Amino acid sequence: MSTQDKRKPGQGQVETTGHLWDSDLAELNNPLPRWWLWGFYATIVFALVYWLLYPAWPIGDSFTKGIASVTYEVDGEERTTHWNTRALLARDMQFGDHAVRQREMLEQVSAQDYETILADADSMSFVNAYAQGSFGTWCAACHQVGGAGVVGLYPNLTNDHWKWGGSVDQIEHTIREGRLGYMPDYRNTLTGDQLDAVAAYVLSLNDYEMDADMVDAGQRIYQGMDGGCFQCHGADGGGLASQGAPNLTNNLWGLIDIRGAESDEARLRMVADLVHDGVQREMPGFSDRLSDDEIRMLTAYVHSLGGGQ
Repeated sequence: MSTQDKRKPGQGQVETTGHLWDSDLAELNNPLPRWWLWGFYATIVFALVYWLLYPAWPIGDSFTKGIASVTYEVDGEERTTHWNTRALLARDMQFGDHAVRQREMLEQVSAQDYETILADADSMSFVNAYAQGSFGTWCAACHQVGGAGVVGLYPNLTNDHWKWGGSVDQIEHTIREGRLGYMPDYRNTLTGDQLDAVAAYVLSLNDYEMDADMVDAGQRIYQGMDGGCFQCHGADGGGLASQGAPNLTNNLWGLIDIRGAESDEARLRMVADLVHDGVQREMPGFSDRLSDDEIRMLTAYVHSLGGGQ
């Protein structure tokens, strides 16, 4: 049973609310601490201010936008929109301390010639940090993250054997304009025996033990008008960078895994099939997707991977 017996506190007693059960079970009247109440009121004020400033409440298929705004640039023109994390990120990437410092370094390094960039540790440190992202975005899908490429598909950028040349000017031209690698097929030009003979000759240039008669026959085809291989790859097989014709004497084969073959016969078959089928590979140019400064940074970065000449 509950009765109303509100007792005032005496010495050492606490005020009750007046509710009493079983004569001695009372509900005490302990007010909340004043600091807690003020803190609670502050959270209410904070919520009201937040709802006013920032996106908060859903309304149908939209929401309240708030009065806070963010200004950033789009294609060189200022754009102001309601506060949101995407706009905030865009502004920070354009005007944040890191972005400003990055632009300053980009302008500084871009004003240097390649010789200075490659010789200066601070410049190359920036190049590696900046261009690594560009390489990952535009190049790694084919050439892999470390630039090692994929045998049979995409060239290795970490060695010093370049089909189109590995100087900074040649690398920049490759990135800017792209490359079209082409070797005609000989399926209707050479017989099966002639294809094997040419393959034997090319393999002999890499110190593989091949049949001497086949090598002699292959050399005549290679250096004669039947094959005409010398016109692109050179009489000695050293290649021709202006044509993108690879060196055939260094035992580095980007389109076929010669060194991974199980036997010389398998190597002979690989080379003969390659000559039979021909080659057509294209790398797109990036002059319409990357700025001049980005291309310069990417050029220096690719050169530094280990393949630059």
